[in-house]
Amino acid sequence: MYKTVNGININYEQKGSGELVVLLHGWGANIKLFANLIDLLAEKYTVVAMDMPGFGMSDEPPTAWCVDDYVQFVVDFLRDYDNKKITFLGHSFGGRVIIKLNSRTDLPFEIEKVILVDSAGILPPKSDKVTMRNRFYKFGRSFLSTKLIRKLFPDALENFRKKMGSADYAAASPLMRQVLVKVVNEDLEPLLPNIKCPTLLVWGVNDTATPLSDGEKMEKLIPDAGLVKLENAGHYSFLEQQFIFNRVMRSFMKIGD
Repeated sequence: MYKTVNGININYEQKGSGELVVLLHGWGANIKLFANLIDLLAEKYTVVAMDMPGFGMSDEPPTAWCVDDYVQFVVDFLRDYDNKKITFLGHSFGGRVIIKLNSRTDLPFEIEKVILVDSAGILPPKSDKVTMRNRFYKFGRSFLSTKLIRKLFPDALENFRKKMGSADYAAASPLMRQVLVKVVNEDLEPLLPNIKCPTLLVWGVNDTATPLSDGEKMEKLIPDAGLVKLENAGHYSFLEQQFIFNRVMRSFMKIGD
């Protein structure tokens, strides 16, 4: 299904009936990864999952958005719904948006529960190697941006960015690369105590993108949080250990009671 939100064409799926549960996917992903989860939650709830702007089959945002822009998009997307209480589940980048959403004091709805799966939001400590790499990148970018070098080697700057950037950066469009730089450099750790509702944290023990230590830190900082660790799973724990993850979800969301 499609709907237009603030001039942006958005692909989304809605299934089930009952209280509203909203699913937010990770960076570079889309709602297809939530197919099993949508079916499970729809046994008891109205489930809505959207390809956020710049992902899946939705349009890109009009400018290089930050996390706050995605938060506002979610609020605007949900204005058509009459639900006063909403549960949010976010994977990776989607979790980042949910963390920021919980710091808003002007929401037209109440956040009833939060589920963060291998969530982003905590900045990793910078090692000496990372610091040197960042300095080298800034120097290289500055040098390759000069008029003479751009004229002589028009593709050099883009090739350098692809080589130095992450896989997510390399795969993104020029606009979404600007978005990525904005969102990954924002530390949301100070906002975690603002999540006042019951919160379930689910983490793959072998997650290297958002390590388990991030989940453990979130458990300490979120007042009413519990952490479930999934063995033999990485950043996509909800897919890699789907059977166990589904059992956890049924328990937390009281499906089948």
